[in-house]
Amino acid sequence: MTLLVPAVAAVMYLGIILFPQKKSWFSLGAALILIVTGLAPLREALLHYINWNILLIYLGSLVLAELFIYSRVPAYLAEKIIDKSSTLGAAIVIILLMTGFISAFVENVATVLVMAPIMLELSRKLKKSPAPFMIGLAVMANLQGTATLVGDPPSMIFANYAGYSFNDFFFTQGKMSIFFFVQAGALAGALYFYAIFRNLDRERVSVPEERIQSWIPTLLLLLMIVGLGIISGFSSGGIHLASGLLCTALAIIGLVWLRFFMHESHETVKKMLVGLDWDTMAFLAGIFIVIGSITATGALDEAARWLSGIIGGRIALGYIIIIAFSVVVSGFVDNVPYIVAMLPVAAGLAKAMQVKPELFMFGLLIGSCMGGNLTPFGASANVVATGLSKKAGSKVSFFSWLKLAGPFTLITTVVSALVTYLVWK
Repeated sequence: MTLLVPAVAAVMYLGIILFPQKKSWFSLGAALILIVTGLAPLREALLHYINWNILLIYLGSLVLAELFIYSRVPAYLAEKIIDKSSTLGAAIVIILLMTGFISAFVENVATVLVMAPIMLELSRKLKKSPAPFMIGLAVMANLQGTATLVGDPPSMIFANYAGYSFNDFFFTQGKMSIFFFVQAGALAGALYFYAIFRNLDRERVSVPEERIQSWIPTLLLLLMIVGLGIISGFSSGGIHLASGLLCTALAIIGLVWLRFFMHESHETVKKMLVGLDWDTMAFLAGIFIVIGSITATGALDEAARWLSGIIGGRIALGYIIIIAFSVVVSGFVDNVPYIVAMLPVAAGLAKAMQVKPELFMFGLLIGSCMGGNLTPFGASANVVATGLSKKAGSKVSFFSWLKLAGPFTLITTVVSALVTYLVWK
């Protein structure tokens, strides 16, 4: 019966690869099979395998992201940047950096939706294809989603596995952590995009003036960030239950504000809630149960020992293999199930080679998140960006995406990985 666990997992992964639109059905279906067969006892699955804190944090951040879009604050700031910048090329790069910074605290797809109207208006005024601008938004959002605990589901999963708090993403064990390694890649990516857009320096355009609806959603986001930091300071590490409750409570406050203080209709609030990414929530719940069952069989430990035997004692080689493999896989496959399965393998490999687990786990996180930038379907934000570009009259082909995003992926991954290695080797 124990052979059924990896068999079910293999079928699940195949289904996710072939039918990514149905990923939640495959993950929940696999979880149900394991529960019915007794390989994942119901009580164990619900209380230990599923991480409810991650789901609460994700749900709360999704609601706050929607409210942030509603407030029009990001678009207002982008409009001011364009208006005040001396050159358009520099303004675009600053907007891309701002997009990345927002994405470190707001879900990637939401960030792209927030900033897309500004970029589309710019391309219309310049009479240029919106494709390069939209690709830039997506890849910068994906890049910075790795930087903090609330930026993207893989970061939350990593935090849960490694016992990392919100603050540990900045400094841990007296050393710089993943946030700063991502910033190194972001700076390199910004220079790359400046080289692409510098020919626009002579262009001057104006964009429609944005009016801020309210600063309340921005305040709620700041309260979430500060609150998570405070909770981290008082907890012993990992994702504390208070973190999930905080994000959910702030989301509820935001919805109450929207309904009763902004006087939006019940239908508007309902539409916002229905439009949240419930598919990913269900997907995560199923994945947690499947990977929890696999871990219980010891199969992932065996995989780590097998990989250690191939690599030997060559730490740099092991680090490069993890990153390169992660980039390629994540360019074509959803990185959530991949990183859930590979975190124990990376940690086990580090233990076998007697190096700090952060080295390989950071490498895994960098490769799997930045690898999503490689293709137009490697991340949800990419799909949204290409869809918006197509709607604006500029279709993005696989090779046109690869031409612009491929070098960006290589540059940012290499820079982030190199700085990580120098700090944690």
